[in-house]
Amino acid sequence: MSNSALPRRVVVTGATGKLGRAVVTHLRAVGVDVLAVDRAGGRDPRDVDGEFLLVDLTDYGQVVEAFTGGADEHAGGVDAVVHLAAVPAPGLMSNATTFANNSAATYNVFAAARAAGIKRVVWASSETVLGLPFDTPPPYAPVDEEYAPRPESTYSLNKALEEEMARHFCRWDPELVMVGLRFSNVMDVEDYAPFPSFDADPQLRRWNLWGYIDARDGAQAVERALAHDQPGADVFVIANADTVMSRSSASLMAEVYPGVEIRKDLGEHETLLSIDKARRVLGYEPRHSWRDHV
Repeated sequence: MSNSALPRRVVVTGATGKLGRAVVTHLRAVGVDVLAVDRAGGRDPRDVDGEFLLVDLTDYGQVVEAFTGGADEHAGGVDAVVHLAAVPAPGLMSNATTFANNSAATYNVFAAARAAGIKRVVWASSETVLGLPFDTPPPYAPVDEEYAPRPESTYSLNKALEEEMARHFCRWDPELVMVGLRFSNVMDVEDYAPFPSFDADPQLRRWNLWGYIDARDGAQAVERALAHDQPGADVFVIANADTVMSRSSASLMAEVYPGVEIRKDLGEHETLLSIDKARRVLGYEPRHSWRDHV
């Protein structure tokens, strides 16, 4: 991808998280000027490589300062925002705490970007809006963006509301480009060692149809989304091209979800979280697999 298609200066929230670290590293490697922000542990910003700012995203004023250069020693002129910060999963905090934090943080990011005149926002939606943990079987497989969100947790409910919120922000400002990436379960290379053990029981990972996303491919998806220039709000499932299993995808579905319609001929280990739209619209193509490391 040509660097000329990418914004010059980007704020990345949640920069010290698993996906955030990969995104910051990747964007800097392709020549993007990144202001990394997080509130992790009250750490000293001088201990983080590159430009870093501690920001509480639930405080709107702090978000505006970060986006406009109001904080000392940090320039303004932000061209885009990548919003990854959140309580990252259900069950880590109380439901009300998760919702209060994540909804306020995302609203503040969206609203501050609009107030600052930033026209491009990429944010982490989630595979959970597809109906995870699929106690109710999916409507068909591979699952995709064509059916309405099915949140089954407070965390997922908030992600579904973020997608709706983005649509209205874009209705208010027709020049906005807002891209929601429905990331699967994020993995680093060191997370792959247990994968072969999943074969013993297909129920262990049925909760997300045996999907995952290598953090490096997640970062590539962010780069692709930042280059997307179609105004309006859109969402994309982002997963790796394969499953976490050695068994075939067709056999997994036949055993665990025998009544679910299979809408395409499946490759041997083809993902059941469809990335066809991301491939077609964003040019996303996974480059990594756990099979290369185990």
